[in-house]
Amino acid sequence: MRALTTLGDDVFLVRFSDQQVEVYDAETLTLQRHIAVPGLRRYQRGLVACPKNKCLYVSDGDNNIHRVELSGSNAVKKWSMDYTPAALSVNIAHNLIVAGWEANKLQEYTTHGFFVREIYLQSGVTDAWHSIQLSTGHYVVSQLTSPGVVSVVGVNGRIINIYGQSQMNYPTSLAVTKNDDILVADQENNRILSINRSTGCVQELALSVDGGIQQPRGLSLDESRGRLYVVERGGQHRVLVFDGVQV
Repeated sequence: MRALTTLGDDVFLVRFSDQQVEVYDAETLTLQRHIAVPGLRRYQRGLVACPKNKCLYVSDGDNNIHRVELSGSNAVKKWSMDYTPAALSVNIAHNLIVAGWEANKLQEYTTHGFFVREIYLQSGVTDAWHSIQLSTGHYVVSQLTSPGVVSVVGVNGRIINIYGQSQMNYPTSLAVTKNDDILVADQENNRILSINRSTGCVQELALSVDGGIQQPRGLSLDESRGRLYVVERGGQHRVLVFDGVQV
């Protein structure tokens, strides 16, 4: 498994070496169809859907971003980066945010791949794996390090808040609630953490599953259903679905 995202009643999943995206029904969790993504390479690190532009974005290990039209044509557009893109998100302006894992920066693109701006992450923020814009306009960033932290940075890239010092071990994907609370896949600690932005409290979510969570890599939060999807990197490489999640 590699990455998962949701949009409306659809759940989208991309696997390690596939040149396609699987589409599942969110109610029945049954496979509905496949969307071909020609040219998609291995090591897909990011997958996100945009409800405004009705498209999917996928990043791969060959430094490419793929945009897949969801309005019926399934047309694919691709553009190249000068670094390896990690996880992806869509910001308040409905533009794509790309975390530059090794480049130590965030980049913003329009839905058609035109460059908008670059945020260089300042001292104290390294190995950015995933970034999501908060309602304040600031960005929350996970640092794929051990020990790792989750930071909130301004548009100038400077740190505003840091969470999870000495608590996280290679944090990867993030999810953000409507109240700007943050969920973190704490990969090597085999757990999902919740960060309360009002209090700064960091705690583990109580998620019960046989064998426990094994190296969580991907997260997708569907607040309308009270559902959290977790994609495992370790163990059986499962997609775990948790209903009734209270954040």
